[in-house]
Amino acid sequence: MTASAGGSTQACGTADGEARAEGDHGTKIGRVFALLEETYDAPRGQPGGDPLDGLVGTILSQHTSDVNSSRAHRSLRAAFPDWALVLAAPDEDVADAIRSGGLANLKARRIKEVLARVAAERDDFDLAFLADLPLDEARAWLQALPGVGPKTAACTLLFNLGRPALPVDTHVHRVTKRLGLIGPRVGAAAAHALLEAQLAPDQIYAFHVNMIAHGRRICRAPLPKCGVCPLSEVCDYYHDMLGVMRDA
Repeated sequence: MTASAGGSTQACGTADGEARAEGDHGTKIGRVFALLEETYDAPRGQPGGDPLDGLVGTILSQHTSDVNSSRAHRSLRAAFPDWALVLAAPDEDVADAIRSGGLANLKARRIKEVLARVAAERDDFDLAFLADLPLDEARAWLQALPGVGPKTAACTLLFNLGRPALPVDTHVHRVTKRLGLIGPRVGAAAAHALLEAQLAPDQIYAFHVNMIAHGRRICRAPLPKCGVCPLSEVCDYYHDMLGVMRDA
């Protein structure tokens, strides 16, 4: 049981939690996808690395910056070069190794709980079998692990296993709400299935990567740069703001 620890708004008037008509959404999200690719290019993912390492890395990324989570990940791998050592170590030692990632005590317990569950169910630390399961089954298996929600599961599936699962992080959630691809009160967890259903499997990776780039550069949380946004023509938030300004 030893494995290496190395590796990686919806429009006003639409009922809360519901999407618009499927045909409208299909056309709209297709336009969004094309505009994103024109602006940010067409990223093509090369999935790989240990899926369990990716899963642990995503747990470490929760509620912290990429810089801090990467530092914690490297530190964990240096201190415990295989997963059996992490599982056998005292919680406080694991927490010390990942201190730079924040919430170290909680994350240490969570990581060890995940490792214990994986080892108990699989008798090793290899999650490669998830590549061969139907996507819904693979997602459900991951989400049954302690502390693993839709985003963490989707990250592992997409980036490590090459499965067409869409992670909805804070940028994807915010931008798709403003565009009107999901309802204004749809939470991030529910947004995963709603958005995935509107995209072709081979669009998932590029949509995710380009949405994050757009959220960081243009559609920022407090002050979106609507005046220079390439998606303004299809954005509910932008057109709502124009209406408010006209009525002022």
